[in-house]
Amino acid sequence: MEKVLLVIGDGAEVIDTMVPLYRLGEDYQVVKAAPEVRTYNLVQHHHDSNWDVTIETPGYKLDSDIAFRDINPSEYLALVLPGGRAPEFLRYDEDLLQITRDFFEHDKPVASICHGIEILAAADVIRGRRVTTIPRCRLDAEFSGASYVAEPLVVDGSLYCCRFKRECSGWMKAFTAELARRSSGT
Repeated sequence: MEKVLLVIGDGAEVIDTMVPLYRLGEDYQVVKAAPEVRTYNLVQHHHDSNWDVTIETPGYKLDSDIAFRDINPSEYLALVLPGGRAPEFLRYDEDLLQITRDFFEHDKPVASICHGIEILAAADVIRGRRVTTIPRCRLDAEFSGASYVAEPLVVDGSLYCCRFKRECSGWMKAFTAELARRSSGT
């Protein structure tokens, strides 16, 4: 069974993480990668009209399968970068940045949602590309040389970007179709 790499860390958003985990797990071996092999704390993001920022509460716990430093990118078909606050911290991990660059160098499918764009920006792989993300991460994209597009799904080559968790189904439908196309060799 072909493998897909799913990046996790403390503060990864529950839906941004679990939707790809379960949807991709239907057809692929999903390997959860993180800074270390241990249990990570996912979070839920809520919007309240009395707050100017997103409210974050504890969500599920999820075990990683492999540490970034132990990953051989050639063993994986695709890479998924969920949102939440985790990317804010994970973008400083040099092993993860090199893994991300490798996927782009080999034109492998990469899916990013919400704050996942912060990892792409830190890896300097979105320069000249069209992307989408949540509006509050627009500057991360633009400062990194990407063109921000305010649409639910933006596909640029092998990069599949999504804004919000409520748009996950279209994002994963497009991404899994590309993975199936590549797996079948067409």
